[in-house]
Amino acid sequence: MTDATDRPKGESLGPLRALVPYVMPYRGTLYLAMAALLLASAAQLGLPVAIRFLIDGGMMADDVSTIDRYFLGLFGVAMAFGIFSAFRFYLVTWLGERVVADIRKAVYAHVIRLDPTFFEVTKTGEVLSRLTTDTTLIQSISGTGLSITLRASLNLIGASIMLAVTSPRLMGMILLLVPLVIVPIILVGRRVRSLSKASQDRIADTSGLAGETLNAISTVQAFTLEKLQSERFADAVKLAFQTAVQRIRVRSLLTGIAILFIFGAITFVLWIGTHSVMRGEMTGGQLGQFLLYAIFVATSAAALSEMWGEVQRAAGAMERLVELLDSKPAIVAPSEPVALPKVSEGRIHLHNISFRYPSRPETLAISDFDLQVASGETLAIVGPSGAGKSTLFQLLLRFYDPESGHIEIDGVDISQAAPEAVRARIGLVPQETVIFGTTAKENIGYGRPGASDAEIATAAEAAAADVFIEQLPKSFDTFLGERGTRLSGGQRQRIAIARAILKDPPILLLDEATSSLDAESERVVQEALELLMQGRTTIIIAHRLATVLKANRIVVMDHGRIVDIGTHDQLVQRDSLYARLAELQFGEGGLVT
Repeated sequence: MTDATDRPKGESLGPLRALVPYVMPYRGTLYLAMAALLLASAAQLGLPVAIRFLIDGGMMADDVSTIDRYFLGLFGVAMAFGIFSAFRFYLVTWLGERVVADIRKAVYAHVIRLDPTFFEVTKTGEVLSRLTTDTTLIQSISGTGLSITLRASLNLIGASIMLAVTSPRLMGMILLLVPLVIVPIILVGRRVRSLSKASQDRIADTSGLAGETLNAISTVQAFTLEKLQSERFADAVKLAFQTAVQRIRVRSLLTGIAILFIFGAITFVLWIGTHSVMRGEMTGGQLGQFLLYAIFVATSAAALSEMWGEVQRAAGAMERLVELLDSKPAIVAPSEPVALPKVSEGRIHLHNISFRYPSRPETLAISDFDLQVASGETLAIVGPSGAGKSTLFQLLLRFYDPESGHIEIDGVDISQAAPEAVRARIGLVPQETVIFGTTAKENIGYGRPGASDAEIATAAEAAAADVFIEQLPKSFDTFLGERGTRLSGGQRQRIAIARAILKDPPILLLDEATSSLDAESERVVQEALELLMQGRTTIIIAHRLATVLKANRIVVMDHGRIVDIGTHDQLVQRDSLYARLAELQFGEGGLVT
């Protein structure tokens, strides 16, 4: 697991320019924040002047009413400082949260439209890390970090000018002392940062270990691994604690050094200034004013030095996010897509297609494949593992484009149509059903977003899913658990079938979903599938003899090619590959892999 402190720094700050389009829609808020920042800084820089007048004009006047006026003026400046600081903090932090929310939406909306080619070479975990960790870094620099940086910059410049105005001689001493104070703090601070990263890594290790075992709790308990896993977790927690103690020690050292050096420098300047006051070279109020400005300069310089590393890491994070946003899908709609016929017949024609997966360019997954599927026909595809059966489904859904040849649906080359329009005409029931972590109603509703509750219930009834759904604690509003853990295999398949029924597509792709079910679940699911197939063009990756026998035609595939096409009886008589599959597997009621 990668955390924010582990992110490499950007080689330049150029990538941060990519933030501008996300900030500009809220430039009104930005201008208000800048105005509040200027007013807050002006009030803060006015505090030492107010204190100077209080000391020189109020305390020296030996008059209660005069002192009261100066204290009232000091309180007024402090109140303005507090009000404008709060306003500035709210606006800048809101802006940072808003910008990061927009970036996350933009990145997710872009990534979810990228085709499988992108995910063949990019780890999903890395994409998620960019959506979370990298955007958190951006949030820091565009929100609180930006506020601290701008405030510290203004205070550093303003306080430095006021130092020179108050006492040029003491200003020179401050210029000599500031590096002596800041450098040790920065050096120890880097050590704290590295130990913070190590500490967070150890915490991530414990979280990862806990997540791994909890996700496999049945296996852990079945093999009586509770004691072993508890010991492993205890060791990870111990290591995390030891690393945290190291960080605490160095952080304590940093606190001590910071207090010692800052107050040592202040004491030295105060000592020099006091002698100047005694010699009549400056007033007590001027000394107090100078001292406060010196503190402003020191704290502002320290804040800027800390923020510089954050800015660099934010630049690196933005660079990675821009890489994601610049990723172009291999499957895109043409500039002027051809419209599919309004009424679909479900006709399919694969014209001599050949295809290689981008991650395996040396191997032809599909080779010279030519096939026509008539409207309403049921076509079964059989073949050994690696024959290219699932690849055909990927090509029909236009997750990939063939390197030669083309595919037509209802007479239109799908590469000339919008991918969404093509996929809208195809329903998919996979062998491994994906159940989302939401309710039964929403899981079925994904078949046609916007469908009414009545339509969802009708689809569930047609898929024989309504019986078990109505027995759930909240019926259709029951949360199904992550990946549908609350459902059996047959129940998950019936949810998938209900989803396809609700979509009501003219073309149906079935990776026959009954191969891993018990006899009773297989019977119910098979009946639901047969209902779903009525009146549709259906292509099935066949695992069962019953499916093969009910198909109008059977396509036998091997090594990406069509070996033969015919009925079961025809193929058993003339095709050695199909005959072998039928004898070894169909004959035993087993699976075609």
